[in-house]
Amino acid sequence: MAELGNFIVGTAGHVDHGKTALIGALTGTETDRLAEEKKRGISIELGFARLDLGNGQIAGVVDVPGHEKFIPQMLSGIAGIDLVLLVVDANEGVMPQTREHLQIMELLQVKRGILVLSKCDLVEPDWLDIVEEEIREQVAGTFLDKAPCCRVSSITGEGLDSLLETIREQLQRVPGRETTGAVRLPVDRCFSISGFGTVVTGTLNSGKIVVGDSLELLPAGVQARIREIQVHGKPAQEALAGQRVALNLSGVSREQVPHGSVIGSPGLFRASQRIDVRMQLLKEAPRPVKFRDPLHFHLGTARTVARAILLDRDELAPGEEAFVQLTFDQPLLSHRGDRFIIRSYSPMLTIGGGMVVDVEPQKHKRFRDDVIKRLEDLSSGNLGFWLQKLDQLEISRLKDMEKHTGTGREELRSGLEKLAEMGQVEALADQWVVSERVRSWMQQLPQQVATYQADNHLSHGIPRATLQAKIASKLAPKGFEILLQRSVETGEIAVSGDLVMTPGWQPQPTDKDIQTLDKIEQHYRQRGFQVKNQNEVISQIGLDGIDTELYFSYLVLEKKLVRLNPESYLHAEHYAQALQVLKGMFKQQDSFTLAQFRDRLDSNRKLIQALLEYFDGCKYTRRTGEERVAWNLPE
Repeated sequence: MAELGNFIVGTAGHVDHGKTALIGALTGTETDRLAEEKKRGISIELGFARLDLGNGQIAGVVDVPGHEKFIPQMLSGIAGIDLVLLVVDANEGVMPQTREHLQIMELLQVKRGILVLSKCDLVEPDWLDIVEEEIREQVAGTFLDKAPCCRVSSITGEGLDSLLETIREQLQRVPGRETTGAVRLPVDRCFSISGFGTVVTGTLNSGKIVVGDSLELLPAGVQARIREIQVHGKPAQEALAGQRVALNLSGVSREQVPHGSVIGSPGLFRASQRIDVRMQLLKEAPRPVKFRDPLHFHLGTARTVARAILLDRDELAPGEEAFVQLTFDQPLLSHRGDRFIIRSYSPMLTIGGGMVVDVEPQKHKRFRDDVIKRLEDLSSGNLGFWLQKLDQLEISRLKDMEKHTGTGREELRSGLEKLAEMGQVEALADQWVVSERVRSWMQQLPQQVATYQADNHLSHGIPRATLQAKIASKLAPKGFEILLQRSVETGEIAVSGDLVMTPGWQPQPTDKDIQTLDKIEQHYRQRGFQVKNQNEVISQIGLDGIDTELYFSYLVLEKKLVRLNPESYLHAEHYAQALQVLKGMFKQQDSFTLAQFRDRLDSNRKLIQALLEYFDGCKYTRRTGEERVAWNLPE
């Protein structure tokens, strides 16, 4: 059972069949606000009321226009309802908009409803049986096939108590909505109040809004702070998914809230001018939809013109279903799984609808089996969608998946864990990856190591960062460490410090390499503490124009040289001598200056500075002002 107050009841039916009068009799609220509505006796805009269910619960009521000219307004109101009241005039029976509204509700996959025979005080009881039978025939095979039927009169009050009890019974079967996920509120009204500013209203589809929250207004892309909240017309500190909400926005002008805008969690949603959908054409559609046909597209409170890019055929015939890419005249916010309605461009008739599959697709080439297969996977439920989205992202943390899917974090975590049990995805530290990609990385690891060694015969192994950049640049170091350890355990690689190598690997210097290596080493040995920086050494021994970095790295890893910094090296024998001098000085005194240490070694300032900073990095010494003191000297 849904939480208290988290219900939306909507009306549907032909014009002048008594929907507004029924809502007025149930709630005591006149939902027709406009003077023209009162004058003409028909609803033009959406109407809203607060329904006390009599059991401590409150439901929001959306009264939709019934006239064919106001189908767009009807579509804005019917999306997101929990229960529909299909109202039919007992005197007139089923009419054109009754049928069209029923088609729309079927396409939007409304789950629950009640048949309501209105104006029953104007006909004979026997006639009511005939009208109900007609309605039953009309709704056969739809979600209203087994729906209860209530006979009422808004004038005399006949049947209203029974209808209210039926509404309570039906709402008890409605599942609760997601209140922990991202905030998403399609705006169905926007107006300004003197002294208060901009106010928007809508049905909160998901999440929770609290006074003081900063949310994002799309497609404008501006930040809005929630100054005040009303739920079902009453002031509140918070609003929960499934409630009718009015928000007083700070920092937003009325002009920034065009029809179809959405209030959402910051950074989680993006408006797009291209989406992939699974589209169904009604059997009653007057003609096929052809490639690039213009259509009127309705989703939630938004409506725009779309072009139908048929991906696997040249036309979609009445009664058929296909994957279609829709392109819009203006950006529109949608979410995977949203239901939509399409109407023909001219004349404007409801001809079909469907489900959003991907909200940020690439432009597809037509008649491609791989494109259709991908869309089939995406439309196979949340698991298929999450798997596909994770594959597209290559690797993702939960917070990033939440942003790209619009799904609540706990629901997403549960789904990914289920996919992991199925062997479809894996968690590497705090990142998720599809299992096929992990297997590919594991296969590449030893191959890349071997290739690097073959190309770098003087190397002792490939640096971790270099290896990761070649295989999984987006993977965090902790996740990459998991991959390395798996390969170590299987005996495919070995790890030594920062280097990765194949087990038993040793550098393979050529005779010419050995001569060059010996020349470098002897120079450092002979020059001792008088040695110059690396570039000067290279010139002195005639190695200009040669890539000597591999030679220096080899000598460091062979423990022949010590690398103090990128420019300064010492022969290992002289480094050992310097370390002994360091320990000897600290036996005689508590501290010393750079100049004192330079004099003891008879060296130059630049080399000694590099050497002392190296000692600092090893935590043998610590600098205090211009002096060094002992820290953790080696034994």
